[in-house]
Amino acid sequence: MAFANNPKYTGVIPPVVTPRTADGAIDIPGLQAVVEHLITGGVTGLFVLGSSGEVPYLTNAERALVVSTIREANAGRVPLIVGANEQTTERVIEEGRAMIELGADALVVTTPYYALSNAAEVEAHFRAVHAALQIDIFAYDVPVRTHVKLSVATAVALAKDGVIVGVKDSSGDDVSFRQLLLATRDIEGFSVFTGHEVVVDGAMLGGAHGVVPGLGNVDPAGYRRLFDAAVSGDFATAAKEQDRLTDVFEIVYTPDSSRVSGGAAGLGAFKTALVALGVIGCNKMSTPMEDLNEAEASAISGILTRTGLL
Repeated sequence: MAFANNPKYTGVIPPVVTPRTADGAIDIPGLQAVVEHLITGGVTGLFVLGSSGEVPYLTNAERALVVSTIREANAGRVPLIVGANEQTTERVIEEGRAMIELGADALVVTTPYYALSNAAEVEAHFRAVHAALQIDIFAYDVPVRTHVKLSVATAVALAKDGVIVGVKDSSGDDVSFRQLLLATRDIEGFSVFTGHEVVVDGAMLGGAHGVVPGLGNVDPAGYRRLFDAAVSGDFATAAKEQDRLTDVFEIVYTPDSSRVSGGAAGLGAFKTALVALGVIGCNKMSTPMEDLNEAEASAISGILTRTGLL
């Protein structure tokens, strides 16, 4: 399967987790090890300061430390795609400028949040950010966090004018996703990525250019095998790999929901799995999220063993 519109970005671009030490500091050696684990696993880019990186919990100094550490560990091997995560346009521009200075090759920008916007303001937001920063921008459609759905019409208008180079779709709206793929398939250089871990083979069959999977922190090589199989047109192999990864994804359901929030469950499962794999040393979460306990870690190790990762 060749991508007819020659997209600039394709493949597996995981949202890099942010490990912490037991006392809560950013774990620099752990972060370096995560980068090596991902690149060795065949990823085609690194999405830094995304939801899986706990970006809303990081101080400005921590954000800068994370980006600079990953930049140095990456050493230019794959594109560094960095979240400019702020509520409103001028704050995003300010954050984006800081991330560019730290080495971002491209930025990921959401619709405005907290502020109440309409479609015209959402479009103006992206246009203003691009005009100010003149860098590749991915629109991040994640209404579970922003409470605003990026419309297909807005995305297409921005894509046609070169304001955005791609969309990371974590909306969970399969109809809108397919409509976006159809509406942008002839826009030269444009990419549509799915943000979902368990329907990547279907997304690729529909024409998606890649995936931004949080679970890719745990099994980057699995997602790369899935992507390569899909690109070669071997969707039976892609489906088999997706089935295994869906089994791996069961780790996010192991935490006790009466004790651990939904956000801490998913991200904590990724970190706990990385501890089991020997990549990082601690599954510490950002305050006020709870860390996963020994029983939950044991259940996660069982899943990793069952799926061939341990």
